[in-house]
Amino acid sequence: MTATPETPRPSLVASPIPMPADMPDYPSIIHALKVAVDMAPDRVAKICIDARVTYREYARAVAGLGRYLMEHGGRGQRVALVMYNSIEASVASLGIIAGRAQACLVNPSFTEREMGQVLKEIDPVAIVCDPALKERIEAAARGLDNPHILALGPGGMEIDGWTNDEALELGEDQFPEADELGLMIFTGGTTGVPKGANHTNHMLVSFCRQKTPTIGYEFDTEIMLSVAPMFHIFGHHYANLLPVFLRGTLVMVPRYKPEVILEQLEKHRCTVFSGGPAAIYQGIITRPEMETTDFSSLRYSLSGGAPCPEPLIRGWKEKTGSIFLEGYGMTEGSPITNNPADGVHKIGSAGVPVPLTEICIVDIETGDTIVPWGESGEICYRGPQVMTGYHNRPKETAEALRGGWMHTGDIGYLDEDGYVIINDRKKDMILVGGYNVYPREIDQVLFSHPDIQDAIAVGVPEDFRGEVVKAFVVKKPGCSLTEEQVIAFCEQNLVRYKVPKMVEFMDHLPKTEANKVSRSLLRKLHLERQKESGVA
Repeated sequence: MTATPETPRPSLVASPIPMPADMPDYPSIIHALKVAVDMAPDRVAKICIDARVTYREYARAVAGLGRYLMEHGGRGQRVALVMYNSIEASVASLGIIAGRAQACLVNPSFTEREMGQVLKEIDPVAIVCDPALKERIEAAARGLDNPHILALGPGGMEIDGWTNDEALELGEDQFPEADELGLMIFTGGTTGVPKGANHTNHMLVSFCRQKTPTIGYEFDTEIMLSVAPMFHIFGHHYANLLPVFLRGTLVMVPRYKPEVILEQLEKHRCTVFSGGPAAIYQGIITRPEMETTDFSSLRYSLSGGAPCPEPLIRGWKEKTGSIFLEGYGMTEGSPITNNPADGVHKIGSAGVPVPLTEICIVDIETGDTIVPWGESGEICYRGPQVMTGYHNRPKETAEALRGGWMHTGDIGYLDEDGYVIINDRKKDMILVGGYNVYPREIDQVLFSHPDIQDAIAVGVPEDFRGEVVKAFVVKKPGCSLTEEQVIAFCEQNLVRYKVPKMVEFMDHLPKTEANKVSRSLLRKLHLERQKESGVA
């Protein structure tokens, strides 16, 4: 990428935040775990409601699961992880890496159809899952090469046998190399098939190294509450990586319940709340318990995945007294930018590049030319956190990583201080409460209904989740079909956040001059009707 001669100040900026010379730089998160065990073996590492483990116990379980997976052919292979938030899930994430395998995160709420699709992409040698999910996973895994399925937790293999084994510790062969693949996280696929983003072990450590000086985290003192699901990059990294790197304590909740989150924040004197999208904070701030909760220990509240409205940010800061910081990342590599704790915090901005990261804004049409400072274009970035590529998708990898830069598909610009302002998306992607939803997958499900002749899914604004899915449907002649029936059909084939929240029946779908159905036209039509009805 080169700046044109008439661009005296191109939209390219490096991080203004230096990387401290004494910041630990481990080959893998397992190396960081070993340091935590050596320095603070009896410190509580994980808390989940009434359950807790120390670093010594946690490392034993990680070592035990890692050894188990090595014995079942996991080393150098892919192992699927399908679990809800729990101490066992946190053990599984690092245990797979300690087994010198690649942890491939799968949404446990997926339907059997979605689960089968993703497992086929992974082609794992083993699957670690919640015991309650085993039957669904066995059904979804039919047709694969007989992967070993391990149900971990109550009702399956308990971790107590490892945590109580005083002779168990991480073996020398359980410390991965920096460039070994440690993680695969799935993002939506524009063709309806999810894409797995490959991350090396050192990329995972880079997240921790970049976040620590940006926010100002302290080693050995942080108590971090994470609510986001661990199959998502935000939830995974804040639950399984950063607390270990900082030798801090993680407090987690199995399900999102605002009253439980408030109770846990106060009970454990949490210093950091990694809440995530605006919907999480909106659900909490309206609770009556907000008025009586003691937030005196809370220093930082973190947001990402979707923009937060200014009134919500100001209201949260007023009630909790904590610093509210918005950031920007993606499955292909996180973090990208963040509002720094020690510096200017601009509401409505994604912040500045994190350490060791550069941002540039390129023209939308070709993606080859850096646009002038302040002009909108596609946001690109490069740094040590960027994925190696998409699993088994060389063409899409080459497109995303053109010229050594990760092309995000998000549209934005740099303001006068070099802060990133995101104002649009190049892709058709719908952002539902921080989850990426690609409408093509929903289109395919709608088309499979026997009474639907034509259909298309569109993202429309909603205060709580940012966006929700709306389906525009044309029925086959002579067929009767209701909104409830369409939604129920989608619920059988799609995870909840992908299911349309509303359905509009039409005689025909409007086409562009190129005779293509336009999502943007339908979105505009929806907004116009809302405005006319006074709902805007």
